[in-house]
Amino acid sequence: MADNENKKRTKSSKDLGRRILKCGVISWAIILVVWGLGSLAYDEYFLPSPYETIDSLVLLIKDGTLWADFVASISRVAKGWALAVVFGVPLGLLVGSFKPVKYLIDPILSFFRFVPAIALTTLFLMWFGVGEESKVALIFYSSFFSIFVNTIAGVVSTDQSLIEAASCMGAKRARVFFTVVLPSSVANIFTGIRLGLSSSIICVIAAEMLVGSDGLGYLIQSSKLYYKTSWAFAGIVTLALTGFISDRLLQFIGRKKLSHYGLK
Repeated sequence: MADNENKKRTKSSKDLGRRILKCGVISWAIILVVWGLGSLAYDEYFLPSPYETIDSLVLLIKDGTLWADFVASISRVAKGWALAVVFGVPLGLLVGSFKPVKYLIDPILSFFRFVPAIALTTLFLMWFGVGEESKVALIFYSSFFSIFVNTIAGVVSTDQSLIEAASCMGAKRARVFFTVVLPSSVANIFTGIRLGLSSSIICVIAAEMLVGSDGLGYLIQSSKLYYKTSWAFAGIVTLALTGFISDRLLQFIGRKKLSHYGLK
């Protein structure tokens, strides 16, 4: 009995250790310790400490600056990312399903896929102006190709034996698409949507740093004007938390709503 109790306690301790390691607490503790020790060797302007960063976060939250910039950035990300999903998924399904369309569109899109969004900033400013349209267009452009390419990959990777089996049973091409091709592509499409979201969040910061007058990117950029590096760190932390929470939320929704399509 005593041996069994000891084994249960040992197993329980190991399980607890795995859970702690898996949740990332130890990793974050190490980062904070290294960051804190590193900040002791420099002043606040060069490398603010975790405490100074949190103090700036609280200050920016209290005066409403952080919330206003957060809302501005998130609204741009939501618009650009949503447009990329609306256009990227159907176009990817179309290109992946019909070879003539692929031969017509794929070379053009493959060419522009290697042109970074930041390189088009000047053109987008001329075409769309300095307002919201240029920033949303940049975000759309940066996230579109991840969604588009992954959607095509999902269609192309569909098991041909399933398509042939459905066709042999008398299913028309449209029915085969909606009952075989589309369901088997969902996992790839969802991956593309997640990658598109991360690209959107990265791009909005670059756009706001270059041409913005508000948003987290502008907050990070303008911190140097006030010699407040801790404000930049506060913006970076907010950005990282936003991306992390958004991705985890998207994964949670995928597991709950799309688990029967192979999402884990």
